[in-house]
Amino acid sequence: MTRSQQYLSGTRLRLLSYNIQVGIKSNRPHHYLTRSWKHLLPHGEHFHTLDNIARLIRDHDLIALQEVDAGSLRSSFVNQTQYLAQRAGFEHWYHQTNRNIGHIARHSNGLLSRYQALAVYHHKLPGRMPGRGAMVAEYGDPDNPLTVVMLHLALSRRARMLQLNYVADLIEHREHAVVMGDLNCQPEDPELQLLLERTGLYAPASFNTFPSWRPRRKLDHILVSPSLMIENVQVLDVDYSDHLPISMDVVVPEAVRFVA
Repeated sequence: MTRSQQYLSGTRLRLLSYNIQVGIKSNRPHHYLTRSWKHLLPHGEHFHTLDNIARLIRDHDLIALQEVDAGSLRSSFVNQTQYLAQRAGFEHWYHQTNRNIGHIARHSNGLLSRYQALAVYHHKLPGRMPGRGAMVAEYGDPDNPLTVVMLHLALSRRARMLQLNYVADLIEHREHAVVMGDLNCQPEDPELQLLLERTGLYAPASFNTFPSWRPRRKLDHILVSPSLMIENVQVLDVDYSDHLPISMDVVVPEAVRFVA
């Protein structure tokens, strides 16, 4: 079977990565001040924002969410990953709480999936300040899986270097891998270059994703192995968060035996 035939008979997936800022709609710089109370207290607007996000994402297959709340006062004690899964029609959802401040906030990563994962692993990422994590899901053939890593990295470059070294340790020998999330760094930054060099991953395209109202920085990424064929990649112009989401269509080789 030729490489092109292998792709054509593989599984097409629509990927999306989105930092949703806990359902807080920010589309002006002053909203960081005037709407800061929404990071602590419940408000009715976040359900409307989450419903808009659900409509946006429902035609994708694997969705990495950052800055979701797993059920605390500020989210009206609603697990936002579960809420989005139900609203957007995803049968499978997974979440990872990395910073649990009791009733006040439960900072989490989320995954929505059309497919049931073979396994999902939670990793605490290194750094001076605790509270960052990576969620790793495996799909397809246990002996040759598609490995999907979802994460939200630290603000400090030193911490990000440690964190991306840790991620490279997890996946550097995986043939088929995807890393997606808010990496808080740009394509040319040394910590991201280190990950690409160690793993062979690449970015098919880079987009300005932050801030959403006037994007000037490339902080959100979907990185893939050369074994995956890219059919489309784009940034979606919506104002439901202070970040813009990235969408990518890929074809997973038949060898992965990706099944529903």
